Amino acid sequence: MAKRSSLYIRIVEGKNLPAKDITGSSDPYCIVKVDNEPIIRTATVWKTLCPFWGEEYQVHLPPTFHTVAFYVMDEDALSRDDVIGKVCLPRDTLASHPKGFSGWTHLTEVDPDEEVQGEIHLRLEVQPGAQACRLRCSVLEARDLAPKDRNGASDPFVRVRYKGRTQETSIVKKSCYPRWNETFEFELGEGATEVLCVETWDWDLVSRNDFLGKVVIDIQRLQVAQPEEGWFRLQPDQTKSRRHDEGNLGSLQLEVRLRDEMVLPSSCYQPLVQLLCHEVKLGMQGPGQLISLIEETTSTECRQDVATNLLKLFLGQGLAKDFLDLLFQLELSRTSETNTLFRSNSLASKSMEAFLKVAGMQYLHGVLGPIINKVFEEKKYVELDPSKVEVKDVGCSGLHRPQTEAEVLEQSAQTLRAHLGALLSALSRSVRACPAVVRATFRQLFRRVRERFPGAQHENVPFIAVTSFLCLRFFSPAIMSPKLFHLRERHADARTSRTLLLLAKAVQNVGNMDTPASRAKEAWMEPLQPTVRQGVAQLKDFITKLVDIEEKDELDLQRTLSLQAPPVKEGPLFIHRTKGKGPLMSSSFKKLYFFLTTEALSFAKTPSSKKSALIKLANIRAAEKVEEKSFGSSHVMQVIYTDDVGRPQTAYLQCKCVNELNQWLSALRKVSINNTGLLGSYHPGVFRGDKWSCCHQKEKTGQGCDKTRSRVTLQEWNDPLDHDLEAQLIYRHLLGVEAML
Repeated sequence: MAKRSSLYIRIVEGKNLPAKDITGSSDPYCIVKVDNEPIIRTATVWKTLCPFWGEEYQVHLPPTFHTVAFYVMDEDALSRDDVIGKVCLPRDTLASHPKGFSGWTHLTEVDPDEEVQGEIHLRLEVQPGAQACRLRCSVLEARDLAPKDRNGASDPFVRVRYKGRTQETSIVKKSCYPRWNETFEFELGEGATEVLCVETWDWDLVSRNDFLGKVVIDIQRLQVAQPEEGWFRLQPDQTKSRRHDEGNLGSLQLEVRLRDEMVLPSSCYQPLVQLLCHEVKLGMQGPGQLISLIEETTSTECRQDVATNLLKLFLGQGLAKDFLDLLFQLELSRTSETNTLFRSNSLASKSMEAFLKVAGMQYLHGVLGPIINKVFEEKKYVELDPSKVEVKDVGCSGLHRPQTEAEVLEQSAQTLRAHLGALLSALSRSVRACPAVVRATFRQLFRRVRERFPGAQHENVPFIAVTSFLCLRFFSPAIMSPKLFHLRERHADARTSRTLLLLAKAVQNVGNMDTPASRAKEAWMEPLQPTVRQGVAQLKDFITKLVDIEEKDELDLQRTLSLQAPPVKEGPLFIHRTKGKGPLMSSSFKKLYFFLTTEALSFAKTPSSKKSALIKLANIRAAEKVEEKSFGSSHVMQVIYTDDVGRPQTAYLQCKCVNELNQWLSALRKVSINNTGLLGSYHPGVFRGDKWSCCHQKEKTGQGCDKTRSRVTLQEWNDPLDHDLEAQLIYRHLLGVEAML
């Protein structure tokens, strides 16, 4: 039995932010921190005081986390980014909102004395004496303190206060993981009720010392001759009066939902899983009604979650295609009009959406990726609606005359026709690249619809059923919001967004088989009609080939794919190299292309070069961040592993941004979560000369000075399936609707 915690986070938008630039605007983005650990960075929205992000994430966390904080920042190209304000949500606040915390929240000022992090290790003891008892406080060490100096570290010392008397430890230079091992004693009066205050400070030679956090301990709870030892979380100084700036810094619209699940052993879920699987295997021939009951009792707001959970459960059982086939038949049995088929947000529609994201995302990237990249790189002004054309946006150079509106419209039509043609050509060539299980599912959908609506008058209906998912619910949303489908790292600017929107509309028209109704909506799309009509023929030919897959071919394709270890994640990283020895030793980072599979972490000079295995997956012991001062970058991770003879080794890899860093850490942690010998502690620094840079320990193989974070991961579309968790989520949903059932 294990407790699992996860956070659903949606950062919607901001409003009325203060201007930080001389232009009277800002370039805002959000950083999300869990217990002061940055885990998410949104895209920057340029030149606005009312940014829209619309980004959503799911983060898996240990149940012991305390707070999640949202920092709104202003990006600066030449200087350090400005902090606009923050929203902080304690775990208790989130737990008190079972359906999630949602709405607008005022940003508050970021006070340095409240920006504390880390823990301190103390031993406390009340010793009996001849006349009075004595309080002994041993300050042992601290970990993960806030770096306050420009070198990415602090110079911490501890100040212990009791009854007006103050004692201080020595100063440990350049460390966020100091070790003191110093003991202080205070005389206790009879019936003492005072508190012991342990404060951590960063020493500064020139300016005032920086506050790093404090712990306040009630002396009354300490028992005579019974020592108490442990790690205490540092708390902010809340004795200062706060500035009344609420509302002056703007607001942030958020949706945050905490989910705590107690996941039982697999055997506990077997009766439920077997019942669901039995019903799916029998299909419409069986007497079971559980799937139908789940659909009827699922509210609109949670239907996507239930659909995703069911889909993942059946994927784990090898029955995803059968599950979707049953949903297709259930929806077809209650549909009489072809124009409403699969157009509502039914369980079938939501389950198919989830299925395409889980099973078809890599396929989508292969088809759409080059076209989306070209649109972003060209940055052409494109507009077909005469009422929205702005000739000044096109620009001209030299002695060339400005373009007329007609010329702008014609050039825009040419650009869109080129993009649409390239996309349809890429789609036509992609039949073999489409995953076998996706092709087989579309085959079932095509057949079921043709059986339900036979006859020449319904010739296009099976094709439209396929495109309603493939084009309208998968390709078009990805074209309009490429960042949300991981096709781009940043949101599109206004000009590129308009091009993508018009391209998505054209794809929808092709997906609708160029019906008169779709043409009538926006007559100004008429210049694209020749390409749309040609696209309809191409799309029908593509679908005919796509669904032409027999059971034997499906099994052969799946068998071929199962022999290859599919990449869990891949991309360019910089690996740390050390040259020379002694005082002549130097280090640098070399750019290579890395591949993470379920077998190993490998690299090559280029994506198409021969791969060399770096680390066997079974040998990974931890994947953690490296503190900034070690290499002068906050985006370096370390993979701790054992080599073939069992010796501990560490590979240092540099990423280009905080999101890429967390994505790689998540992928590495998830594929190695069941490894034997995973570490509980590690060194966030590097071993240079004769000591660790983080805690100054001399022993290279000694216990680490910080705890590992193997349970902190970001949810991705290609995550390994967690069968027990999905079963627990379905069980919890059924409990919630027990009265309706």
